[in-house]
Amino acid sequence: MKLLTTTLLVTLLTLTLACGYSHKTTPPSAGNMPAIQTLNPNTATHGQAGFMLTVNGSNFNNNAVVNWNSSAQTTQFVSGAQLTVAVPASAIMNAGSVQVTVTNPGTPGGIYGGGTQAETSSPMTFTIN
Repeated sequence: MKLLTTTLLVTLLTLTLACGYSHKTTPPSAGNMPAIQTLNPNTATHGQAGFMLTVNGSNFNNNAVVNWNSSAQTTQFVSGAQLTVAVPASAIMNAGSVQVTVTNPGTPGGIYGGGTQAETSSPMTFTIN
């Protein structure tokens, strides 16, 4: 009987302690919010050859991505205030407008969560004449 009581006591103690030491995850925090101030150029003529677009702004991470109508483009980081992207002729074949944004990807957290969320700038309109 003493062995059974001791075994039950040890089991209850183990379960009680284990519940108090569970892993708590931390949700991702807000990331670095990019902002676009200017596009250079900010217009093009439809049917033209491709061109280099310079995006000037602030808070660009070194892995920031320029989005052309929500489609991520191969982006060259120049500085925290400037990015460039090669816009192909196929992207300006028709007159209209295109929304340009910049996304700073999120960073992963550790075993307990954390990290940062991806953040995307407000859009700026590029006009195709």
